[in-house]
Amino acid sequence: MDAAPLSIEIRPNCSLTVRTARVFFASACVIPFGMGGLLAYKGFWPILPFAGLEMALLAWALKVSLERRFHSQTITVTEDAVAVESRLRRSSDRVVFPRHWAQVKLRRPAASLHPSRLTIESHGRQCELGAFLTEEERRGLAVRLTRVIGRINESPSWR
Repeated sequence: MDAAPLSIEIRPNCSLTVRTARVFFASACVIPFGMGGLLAYKGFWPILPFAGLEMALLAWALKVSLERRFHSQTITVTEDAVAVESRLRRSSDRVVFPRHWAQVKLRRPAASLHPSRLTIESHGRQCELGAFLTEEERRGLAVRLTRVIGRINESPSWR
């Protein structure tokens, strides 16, 4: 009898909502455009394009930050396979590894300020997991996946 598959879904922590991003952006525009308008009135008009450029850059950064809400990864472990489905807004990518040959690897960073990399590997293919997780969350996920998937040539019972 086959046991039900184990499914782990991971998502980035996105506490910024669209509404709060709009409020933040509006409040951030007050000082640059207020001061820019005042200085433009006094004859220093070149300040306004720079204030506009600064706010356009902030708007772009907020948009990129809000897009993270649509990123998620689902790891499904069955008796025979480990499947990783990565989803962005409209696109989805699925990678399947044979469970018996799959390895969970937590790679050390190349530089001390860079994050580690968590991957599942098998037969020359690899899939990175949780690039958006904190270091502590990534280590915890690595421990849990190693316990469930096992090491190479090892398929522990996971139920």
